[in-house]
Amino acid sequence: MLPAGNELPRSNYYAKKLMCPFGLEYKKIHACPNDCLLYHKQYENLDKCPRCGVSRYKCKGVSEGKNVYQAKVLWYLPIIPRFKRLFSIKKDARNLRWHADPNRRKRDGLLRHPADSPQWKTIDKLHDTFGKEPRNLRLGLCTDGMNPFGTLSSQHSTWPVLLVIYNLPPWLCMKRKYIMLSLLISGPKQPGNDIDVYLEPLVDDLRKMWDEGVSVFDAHANETFRLRAMLFCTINDFPAYGNLSGYKNKGMKAARLVKRIHNPNIFLNVTNMCSCEREGFLDVIIPIVR
Repeated sequence: MLPAGNELPRSNYYAKKLMCPFGLEYKKIHACPNDCLLYHKQYENLDKCPRCGVSRYKCKGVSEGKNVYQAKVLWYLPIIPRFKRLFSIKKDARNLRWHADPNRRKRDGLLRHPADSPQWKTIDKLHDTFGKEPRNLRLGLCTDGMNPFGTLSSQHSTWPVLLVIYNLPPWLCMKRKYIMLSLLISGPKQPGNDIDVYLEPLVDDLRKMWDEGVSVFDAHANETFRLRAMLFCTINDFPAYGNLSGYKNKGMKAARLVKRIHNPNIFLNVTNMCSCEREGFLDVIIPIVR
């Protein structure tokens, strides 16, 4: 069946063992069920949370200690090895500098790509060493809750944290192939305002890539360079925006990108805050949006 000298693995286990080194790593980090902390770094060897006192494990069975398993888990897929893998592919390494290629990118004053935005240009002015290297990555972060079981009756909420790379052309940056799953926060309940606890491993890698960078081989230029990265923006609906940013997005003191409401009114029979002003949003219409 196979050429001489080739053999099939004896079992699925040995097949996975053979193929595992070719894949990318992931980390399984235990978490406090009350979202207090992650059991890594200085808390790695603890059996209960030092803040709320809840056990790190669950015991499923009649006797204590039987079928012990972790109460909550965070799955982290490190981003640095994945960026290195992208630059090791010649075609992808060329596309990652698309935004700085005058022969490929059209510049006519319209907002066709995040590189045309004032935010992108402001970052280049404030951090000129970062902006001079077109291969430095600008990332967008997206997160929201979802039910992996697909049943409306279930209250289970799992939160994936995705990264998109804005260096890529607009027809590629939102393709499924280039959207990276960096974190998977397991349920059954949503992290809410404590989502920053679970973002810690991702933030550590992002800070490392911003402060010192990492050595990466560029297959297109056939050279090794220092790759840096930054978080360019976040993409969320309004409730997730409040959880992720820490801003208050409800009530009279909500922090929003609109003109501050001076005289909110609360009706007697309505619990929500209402405003009778007609001019409550920004006065300036951005001319670049046509």
